[in-house]
Amino acid sequence: MYKIGVLGAGTWGMALARMLANAGNEVRVWSALEREVEEFSKTRRHPNLPKMIIPDEIIFTKNIEDVCTDVDIILCAVPSPFVRSTIASARPFIKDGQIIVDVAKGIEANTLFTMTQVIMSEINKDGSHGNVKLVALSGPTHAEEVSLDMPTTIVSACHDMNAAELVQDIFMNTCMRVYTNVDILGVELCGAMKNIIALASGISAGLGYGDNAKAALITRGMSEITRLGLKMGCMEQTFSGLAGIGDLIVTATSMHSRNNKAGYLIGSGMTPEEAKKEVGMVVEGINALPAAMRLMRHYHVEMPLTYAINAVINEGADAGETVRKLMERGKKSEIDKSVSTLDFESSLLKSKKDTGMRRVMTYGGFDLLHYGHINLLRRAKALGDYLIVGLSTDEFRAKEKGEPCFFDYQKRKELLLSTRYVDLVIPEDSWSQKIPNIKEYHIDVLVMGDHWRGKFDYLRNYGVDVIYLPRTPEVSTTMIKEEVKQGENVPD
Repeated sequence: MYKIGVLGAGTWGMALARMLANAGNEVRVWSALEREVEEFSKTRRHPNLPKMIIPDEIIFTKNIEDVCTDVDIILCAVPSPFVRSTIASARPFIKDGQIIVDVAKGIEANTLFTMTQVIMSEINKDGSHGNVKLVALSGPTHAEEVSLDMPTTIVSACHDMNAAELVQDIFMNTCMRVYTNVDILGVELCGAMKNIIALASGISAGLGYGDNAKAALITRGMSEITRLGLKMGCMEQTFSGLAGIGDLIVTATSMHSRNNKAGYLIGSGMTPEEAKKEVGMVVEGINALPAAMRLMRHYHVEMPLTYAINAVINEGADAGETVRKLMERGKKSEIDKSVSTLDFESSLLKSKKDTGMRRVMTYGGFDLLHYGHINLLRRAKALGDYLIVGLSTDEFRAKEKGEPCFFDYQKRKELLLSTRYVDLVIPEDSWSQKIPNIKEYHIDVLVMGDHWRGKFDYLRNYGVDVIYLPRTPEVSTTMIKEEVKQGENVPD
């Protein structure tokens, strides 16, 4: 049995509180509204979950200290606009090392923080909570179904896999299946952004459009979210999982979705304010739009659907006319790589198919190729038969290092291919591409420098050996550049 404190008595918080209590855990629920505390304690009913009976074992309180003291986990289930203020009130009573599980979905407009980042920034203000562990719990989960024990799946995401797995153990039962993920940023980004696409789906239905339009919105909407996430360093697989496409499908299609409902009302002719009033609960998609627009501009990501929904919600654009403009945009391709690049990579891989070949992959910038690089490539190739190098693009290198490479991408690629160790060079433009690369190129061994030790151990879950090789200590690209700048040890 675990002791669980729940911050927030909305539909999602209460559905989870009921599930956890029925599993034999000790559950206490806090609400900022004294009326709710009194009503729920007395009636054991929630007005927005009329079929759910609240277990007698659940204790309600208006004292936030009661749910933050002597508990195994704190479940933060308040709407995203109130997460910061709630944690500020709770902070004096939260112990260092506490596991906090967040189920709110959103992005703070002024900071562009996800909800766990908001919690971390607020809880660290006193300098006494450096070891708090934050877990995001997200996925295709409507409270209306969880409250009735209908089969549901969800993702427990945390950089600390031990914390993610503990939450998995606590929440998993015959009705709730919990998966884990280390990509907490990707999981939270999906949870916030999918609400915007659900608004679009609702508006489409309100305009009288059919299933074709809905399917297009879901598919292209997920494409937008994925493009943004990859630019932010998230893992691509997250977006094709439960927290990504799974949550988007349920939010963009279900009668339970307040975002979908609000969109439908707007498409039918209501103003956004009228729609929010009619829904009667927080419409997170509308709250997420300002942050989404800032992220789109900051990361220079093309997001036409998000842009269009913002125009309708915040700029008074006509929904029908906005759809017409979307349909008349310039021609596009679904494929990012050129046909020649795809054909080249495919022919190389097919030529080695079914030969028992062991494939090795490594990543890096390899600027000013020197004998330290050659030493790494030689040792990497010795671990297998075929070596692929993920070479940092000029844009990715500048973003991560804050300075341009001496040689541009094409020159660095040619230098690598001129060595006898490298068989194929592909562009590296995101931290999150390693999993899809491992799958696409059927990688057996991932090689990284030992200064990354432990960072990529999670990739072993995808069937690869992860090996960290020591760097050649007496040489580095940075050292060479410094010596060139200072004119030291440079031959005539």
